[in-house]
Amino acid sequence: MDVTGSTPGDPSLRIALAQLRIESGALEANVDRALEAVKRAAENGVDLVGLPELFTVGYFAFDCYERQAESLEGETVTRLCEAAAEHGIAILGGSFVEDLAATDSVPTPADAGLANTAVLIDETGEIVLVYRKHHLFGYDSAESELLVPGERLETATIGGVTVAVTTCYDLRFPELYRQFVDAGVELLLVPSAWPYPRVEHWETLSRARAIENQCYVATINGSGHFPEADATLLGRSTVYDPWGVAVASSGDQPTLVTGEIDPDRVTAVREEFPALLDRRL
Repeated sequence: MDVTGSTPGDPSLRIALAQLRIESGALEANVDRALEAVKRAAENGVDLVGLPELFTVGYFAFDCYERQAESLEGETVTRLCEAAAEHGIAILGGSFVEDLAATDSVPTPADAGLANTAVLIDETGEIVLVYRKHHLFGYDSAESELLVPGERLETATIGGVTVAVTTCYDLRFPELYRQFVDAGVELLLVPSAWPYPRVEHWETLSRARAIENQCYVATINGSGHFPEADATLLGRSTVYDPWGVAVASSGDQPTLVTGEIDPDRVTAVREEFPALLDRRL
């Protein structure tokens, strides 16, 4: 099922959130499923499609991280770049387990270890942004033990919209988002692997980041159950507008959520209610 929403005005960017069913450790099947979603989004006339956090191996498949880690030049990113160029669509490949020691193209603060890495690829197949998850989850999770946190903060322009990426647990750290707002970001993409039962946290934090920063926030969550952690992803991928209104959203089953991003609406909201100008630093 595809779920569609829209925002007022003349949109310049149509996005899709690919809420995928993710199988634990099944890298090839998961990537194939993601590429099929990319193709479907392109057929629907979408400009940008986002994939969930660790759609390649599944967030809770901790035993698979090292074995299935790849570089930025590896097969998964290469296939995403080829699909972007083939279909003429930008792709947020968010995210995969990156082997930092094997990556040559983008500098890292660490020359070894693994990272939770998202890549934003433009419609020509070029990587325009790399984001390594800054805040690693330590609550009942092995992520903070297995991975190296990111340091770089980058923005990119897709379809005339200034875009940045954060990942899942980052939603709990609002100071990170202020840095992106100061950099002129209009759309924040948040690939995630958010499980039950924290539905209220997922919805409240995502909406708050949109309201306080007066920008679009698009959360791309996965779907599926991970028996090794007795965890089920709650889905509910959503596009929030600069007022924090959910303009497109889903339930917890696999789906493609589409919404429209209007950068003029970001400007209008900030002019109508100029809260950002009242900040005292």
